[in-house]
Amino acid sequence: MTKKSILLLLSALLFIISINKIIAQDKFFTKSGSVSFFSYTLVEDIKADNNQVLSIINTGNGKIVIKMLMRSFHFKKALMQEHFNENYIESYKFPKAIFKGVIKNFSKLEKKDVAKIEGILTIRGVSKKISTVAKITQSNRKIILKGKFKVRVADFDIRIPTVVSKNISKTIIISFELNHKLYK
Repeated sequence: MTKKSILLLLSALLFIISINKIIAQDKFFTKSGSVSFFSYTLVEDIKADNNQVLSIINTGNGKIVIKMLMRSFHFKKALMQEHFNENYIESYKFPKAIFKGVIKNFSKLEKKDVAKIEGILTIRGVSKKISTVAKITQSNRKIILKGKFKVRVADFDIRIPTVVSKNISKTIIISFELNHKLYK
C-alpha cells in the first residue's frame, strides 16, 4: 500500500467518524417525559399522569416522535384507572399512544422560544392531525418542550356511557413536559 492510498484511507475513515458524530448530535432523547390529561365537569374532575413517556427529536429536520404506554397513566382513584384502561381506552387492545410530527422551523428557533408542532396523534388505533404550540428551551445538551392542547374524546372513538356522561368532559386537556438530553 502506498503512502498516498494510506492517507486517502485515513482521511476517508476520519470523514466517516465525523459524520457519525454529527448524526449522533442531531438526536435528543427522553424516556421519562411527562404527559397528563385533565377533564373538568361540574360533577367531577379527572386527572391522570404518565411519567414514562419516550420521545426523540431529530434536530437536523425537526422531526419528533412521542410514545407512551396507556397503562402508565396513574389516577388518584383506582376505580378511575380501571375504567380508563378497560372501558374507555381498552389498553389491552390499544396499548400505546403515538405522536409523529415535526417542530416547524426548528433550525430558526431561538434558545428560548415558542415552537409550532404539527403531526399525527394515534390513540386507540385512530389517527388525527394535531397542531399545537410549545415553549422550547434549548442548549447544547438539552431540549425542553412544555405545552398543552385539547382533544375531543369522540375524535378517537372513545365512547362515554350515558350514565357517566356528565362526569367526563367531551374535550380533554393534554399537558406535556419533555426534557430531552443529547443522545449518545
